[in-house]
Amino acid sequence: MIRFLVPIVCLVLFFVEPIFGLFSPLSIGGSLYYVVPRFLILFLVFLTVFYELRHALFYGLFFGLLYDVFYIDIIGLYSFLYPAVCLIAAYFFKKIPQNLLSATLLALGLLLAMEVALYLFFQLIGLTDAPAGTFLTSRLWPTLIANSLYLGLLGWVFRSMMVTQDPKRGTKFGLY
Repeated sequence: MIRFLVPIVCLVLFFVEPIFGLFSPLSIGGSLYYVVPRFLILFLVFLTVFYELRHALFYGLFFGLLYDVFYIDIIGLYSFLYPAVCLIAAYFFKKIPQNLLSATLLALGLLLAMEVALYLFFQLIGLTDAPAGTFLTSRLWPTLIANSLYLGLLGWVFRSMMVTQDPKRGTKFGLY
């Protein structure tokens, strides 16, 4: 069942991200806040942690390439970043307690690292000239808050979807 469910969820998240991106920027108190939904990479981190790295790498490469082709003009950026984040998640999850809370914090930490890496890369090639303080206050923190709400709502659904497919995997993972 998960063989069909994972690609469907990845495809849905791939198409839902730009829809939620239409709500950005948010104007609160006269300031603009940019919220970047990163639903797919967060799902891929959960796929890495609770199911299998090999599948996460394949879907990361495939959907990263699709993201490069459809949404940005730099081919190879996301098709490199998505599998790299999955590899880093697999490495670090072996070293920390294996539960839903640590997986959520790991996913948010990797999202933070990915956003900073993207900012630095875009600044290096000249696509952005926003100062670091503006990036932190108007894009990074709103993005992390919005994606943490997303993980708070759907993280346990993703975990249970992957763990229930294999009874041996479900016994070693808890909430805390």
